[in-house]
Amino acid sequence: MDFIQLTHTGSRPKAPKPSEVSLRFSEKAIEELNALLTHYPDKKSAMLPSLWIAQREYSGWLPAEALAEVAVRLERSYAEVEGVATFYTMYHPHHQPGKHLIEVCTCLSCHVCGAYRLADYLKEKLGVDWGETTTDGMFTLEEVECLDACDRAPVLQIGDEYFGPVTRQDVDALIDRLRATEGSTAVKLADEIVQTQLHKSEQSSG
Repeated sequence: MDFIQLTHTGSRPKAPKPSEVSLRFSEKAIEELNALLTHYPDKKSAMLPSLWIAQREYSGWLPAEALAEVAVRLERSYAEVEGVATFYTMYHPHHQPGKHLIEVCTCLSCHVCGAYRLADYLKEKLGVDWGETTTDGMFTLEEVECLDACDRAPVLQIGDEYFGPVTRQDVDALIDRLRATEGSTAVKLADEIVQTQLHKSEQSSG
């Protein structure tokens, strides 16, 4: 009987060579990565925090260059890093979000409490739909699954902050506040997660 070979039996794709990749991590980022690596059994296990460092270093998203840099630093293949980055929705490998990423929870509690009406108001006010960014690059609007704050429905996440329950008037005030905010809340979120990972690592080694 003849069998059809469905899988490739050769070696896994190799990591890109450092000489082929433009490495952009800052000295701070390299120090953070080295510190995190000491608390994992191997480099592969540090994939998630490494991607958060990269997302901060690359202005809130993970372009191909960022994924390649993580692959080089962890000695993994580009395909493997890309697979992880595209699996988790909090990473942004497909497009760069605006300076402020507004995430609207539309799960059951928020839905019942008017999340879609709130989203419609945001879409009208910003002139964008789900997954789109305003022409000035200031805001990106996204629909997300449960933010685990059902007691405050409807809830928005912006950077590392939750807001809820949110009304139309609250949206107006938030937009004005964000326009006056220096720096990117998307980058700030990535940095907060990196610092939390470092803090946990320090505690576990104490």
